[in-house]
Amino acid sequence: QLQLVESGGGLAQPGGSLRLSCGASGFTLDYYAIGWFRQAPGKEREGVSGISAIDGSTYIADSVKGRFTISMDEFKATVYLQMNSLKPEDTAVYYCAAVVIEKEANLGITQYMGVMGLLGYWGQGTQVTVSS
Repeated sequence: QLQLVESGGGLAQPGGSLRLSCGASGFTLDYYAIGWFRQAPGKEREGVSGISAIDGSTYIADSVKGRFTISMDEFKATVYLQMNSLKPEDTAVYYCAAVVIEKEANLGITQYMGVMGLLGYWGQGTQVTVSS
């Protein structure tokens, strides 16, 4: 069974840091676009960041630019979201998602963020709470 598993969430103080991890079970991420999304209570789901396992191109939302960084380990088994300078408005459940990259489609990572919402594999989510 193909699964994504997130970890690393928790409670952080404003200005603090957390690092989220997303690992794949049952498959490897070599040919996938992987994204991080978040959803706060009463709000729509937001695409936060994404990365292509093929060319390493990345997407970062304006709301987290300069504070969050996405990366992938050298084995292409785990994707990380380093979150610095956390704000209370970053409080949400964070999900990772992945979708196969179809080279013939010639889509960029930003477009794959939208594709993931429709066709991707999703993890169960991890809670991030930023509060003093």
